[in-house]
Amino acid sequence: MAQVPQRFFDALAVRTWCGLSLRALGRAREEIDAINVYPVADGDTGTNLYLTLESAVAAVEAVFAAHDLDDGAPEAADGPSLAETVGAMAHGALIGARGNSGTILAQLLRGMAQVLTARSESAHTEGPGLRLALRNAAESARQAVAHPVEGTVLTVASAAADAADDAEGDCAEVARAAYEGARAALAATPAQLPVLERAGVVDAGGHGLVTVLGALVETFTGQAPGPGAATVTHARVEPREGLPPEASPAPGDEALAGECAVAEADRHDEPAFEVIYLLEAEDAAVTRLRQRLDALGDSLVVVGGDGLWNVHVHVDDAGAAVEAGVEAGRPHRIRITHFGHGDAHTAGTGRPPRERSRRAVVAVVPGEGLAGLYAEAGATTLLARPGEPPASGELVQAVRRAHAHEVVLLPNDAELRHTAAAAAEQARAEGVRVALIPTRSAVQGIAALAVHEPERRFDEDVVAMTSAAGATRYAEVTVAEHRSWTTAGICQAGDVLGLIDGDVAVIGADVTEVAATVLDRMLSAGGELVTLVLGDEAPGAVTEHLEARVREAYLAVDTVVHRGGRQGALLLVGVE
Repeated sequence: MAQVPQRFFDALAVRTWCGLSLRALGRAREEIDAINVYPVADGDTGTNLYLTLESAVAAVEAVFAAHDLDDGAPEAADGPSLAETVGAMAHGALIGARGNSGTILAQLLRGMAQVLTARSESAHTEGPGLRLALRNAAESARQAVAHPVEGTVLTVASAAADAADDAEGDCAEVARAAYEGARAALAATPAQLPVLERAGVVDAGGHGLVTVLGALVETFTGQAPGPGAATVTHARVEPREGLPPEASPAPGDEALAGECAVAEADRHDEPAFEVIYLLEAEDAAVTRLRQRLDALGDSLVVVGGDGLWNVHVHVDDAGAAVEAGVEAGRPHRIRITHFGHGDAHTAGTGRPPRERSRRAVVAVVPGEGLAGLYAEAGATTLLARPGEPPASGELVQAVRRAHAHEVVLLPNDAELRHTAAAAAEQARAEGVRVALIPTRSAVQGIAALAVHEPERRFDEDVVAMTSAAGATRYAEVTVAEHRSWTTAGICQAGDVLGLIDGDVAVIGADVTEVAATVLDRMLSAGGELVTLVLGDEAPGAVTEHLEARVREAYLAVDTVVHRGGRQGALLLVGVE
């Protein structure tokens, strides 16, 4: 179906562009992953770009939802402004940026937003404004990289801006010129970066940017640009199956074999870890942080501003990189990836990838304590911080990490039902047999995991796990953040709430009293096992009180207590 073209770069055009970019990256993700050989041949550039854009799209959609605008409806007078929408796009990309490529993409979007926000006196911008935005995007991205390298996405972004500068006319003409300039620059990247020439591919990050600019053309013309010859080029090397292209010289080509041997040796000299975190810090502190991280490693990219930054670096000492962030400000959403030991990296080491296991369980968990508990039981876990639900792409990545032919997926949150379903569909398209058990709480996941038996038939295992989860009532004790109506009446900010099966059942002032009332109501219908998961912010005496209450009032009911860590809720309760 052809896209309805947008005339100007306004709020609706931003929304359209983001949506088209996400779909285009979804289609190109695997191809981009496959040609990812620089700066680290870890095969995740396409996925990182997709996850970064997915976060930007979610932020833009939230802005439109706040103005109560239906998808595709014309912008209302009280709808979001261009400045508001591009600001949300840039912020969403910043907090969701993944990897080197995603971090640079976030800065490209931020650079565009800076120009478009400054022109906020108008509800939209036309060709000249778009040209300025593309120029600022390219320049700000280059400034964010500690040591810019030609033949990368930075080169492609600069070429797009140069071509746009020469374009006359409306947004469609500027977008088309930027796309063509970027595509030509992408085709030339192997001549600029030896590792690309040896591998016979173009730069993966540049390919992703061309894909995003192609979506910009479609936004203003209604038609996606035709496939170009600059997508993937093939040099002299034909890769052997299971090895990265640059590790596989053509038979009889001794000179090329020598080059590849050097490339392989170089990879062993690369830093061992990728460290990424969001950082709340002042500009002066970030300047010092850049200097310190530059001395610790390479591939340093620091993007953001106005007190919030996304930091990306490759280092051997991951702890030192995090400590540097602590000294600069408040780091959070810390992600550390060890190069060379995961499945994505075994191909680059020349070792055969490990064989897939028969079956695995993948679970979303709300705290570090539960993550450890699930991991001890053999599950692959994805940690979900309070207020930071994982995206479908992150769930797919977790399924890939599990490296199994069959996967049981436990979302452990009612709000993740559709996200988990989308992830399961994508994993199935990749050849993995996935069963989604709609667990709505981590305590239901614990019950399901307790009866998991990898050796029995897949269908039988899924039925048993589903039955165990369904037989477990769940509750949580938490603190109200603001005044609101609930099924138990009006609560005030600071009130202690007891939720049973997702609905507020008790409102009180004391955590222990509310927890005891919740437990009594749950056990009034019977039960054999009570599971208590204590959060870091809960009073330690609450579990002792509940255990004593179960012993005294409910015969033949056992109690198990776990430490959940920073799980959001003060207490999780399960009754089987």
